Amino acid sequence: MTVIAPITTEVRRATPDELPRLAHVLARAFADDPVTYYFFPDARKRPAQLPLFYGKLYLARMALGRDEIYTDDRVSGIASWTPPGVGQTRTVDMVRLMPRMAALFGRRLPRALRGLSFMEAHFPEEPHWHLPFLGVDPEAQGLGIGSSLMRPILERCDSEGVPAYLEASTTRSRALYLRHGFVVLDEMRLPGDGPPLWRMWREPVG
Repeated sequence: MTVIAPITTEVRRATPDELPRLAHVLARAFADDPVTYYFFPDARKRPAQLPLFYGKLYLARMALGRDEIYTDDRVSGIASWTPPGVGQTRTVDMVRLMPRMAALFGRRLPRALRGLSFMEAHFPEEPHWHLPFLGVDPEAQGLGIGSSLMRPILERCDSEGVPAYLEASTTRSRALYLRHGFVVLDEMRLPGDGPPLWRMWREPVG
């Protein structure tokens, strides 16, 4: 049996010009994720919708400038962290995003809004770093890149005494986070008979 060894990964903050490439990384990383199917159930439209969601809506409009986004030297993965106190979407931001969301989700916009609001309603009240997305291109998975991408903020959490929070959408990702000190708070399901999500919490170490 061939054992794939972890590779040495240089982690750095992403730059704005890398947004299109990072959007495609996330689209490939989450192409088969159950939550992706929930928000984008049409398999024919999904390949075109996902890069638009990550590139035109999430990364361009919501994350860059607010979140801290990390990638690796090969731009094969991305970790997007939301700092404490800015996790909830402001009303003014939601109004600004609504035309793009309507164009992307179409008649499924109410379902998408319910799902997103449901997730935000379950954010812990205690200040924390939130990891909405950790994605690695499928061709680079299993090499330790995801762990490397998490490290800068987890080390910051430990040095500053701040917890971290995330929602795992698969048993595989849940196992990864468990290895990095997260514990499962509970399991919840997205509205409308949606897939399960595991809310996970990590207390600072040291």
